[in-house]
Amino acid sequence: MQDPNEDTEWNDVLRSKGIIPPKKEKEITEDEIVSIVEDTIKQKQVGDGKKDISELDLDELDELEDSEDEAILLEYRNKRIAEIKALAEKSKFGTVQEISAQDYIQEVNKAGVGIWVVLHLYRQGIPLCSLINQYLQTLAAKYPTVKFLKSVSTTCIPNYPDKNLPTIFIYFEGDMKTQLVGPLAVRGPNVTLDEFEYLLGQTGAIETPIKEDPRPVIKDKLFSDLSSANNDW
Repeated sequence: MQDPNEDTEWNDVLRSKGIIPPKKEKEITEDEIVSIVEDTIKQKQVGDGKKDISELDLDELDELEDSEDEAILLEYRNKRIAEIKALAEKSKFGTVQEISAQDYIQEVNKAGVGIWVVLHLYRQGIPLCSLINQYLQTLAAKYPTVKFLKSVSTTCIPNYPDKNLPTIFIYFEGDMKTQLVGPLAVRGPNVTLDEFEYLLGQTGAIETPIKEDPRPVIKDKLFSDLSSANNDW
């Protein structure tokens, strides 16, 4: 049997007589849309200069009626390219940089527009500080748009007490937003990477997918025993 969707003159005659149904339109795939955008859509010219689609008047829009869908696709594509370029420009960190007191103003206070800074004050020989530095290396690679820094505590702040270590300072556009000071603020030596990432996410410094506290909830055994005893009564 002849394919009714086959593109032949005979089928065209049959379709015109209503003997066979109209030819089914071929479904355009996402790859084909991209190909159309990349290969066939050109920047539209209006008058002597270029205009964005949002700047066209009604008459100019009527002239572009046949290519309206393509123009919308082109505008969307250009916006996405701009977004990707902006993200690439911000994704310029990716490591933990060591700084001194002389670097502080330039690297922290003058970090730039839209830049979050995570600064860790630490000291060699404190295990929790070493653990936090390891976590920062992992997170710096994961969130390259955030500037991760570290500095020996007494190098940045003379006579800074060890009891306050580790200390995490969170800055945005040069202004301090949050401080995590001391072991308890970072949940002590048993803190996991997911917990630490969650804590930084709560400050706004990183956009982590970890939205719920990963630390298991430990029920108070004494309270549990009392509740059980009350139920028995």
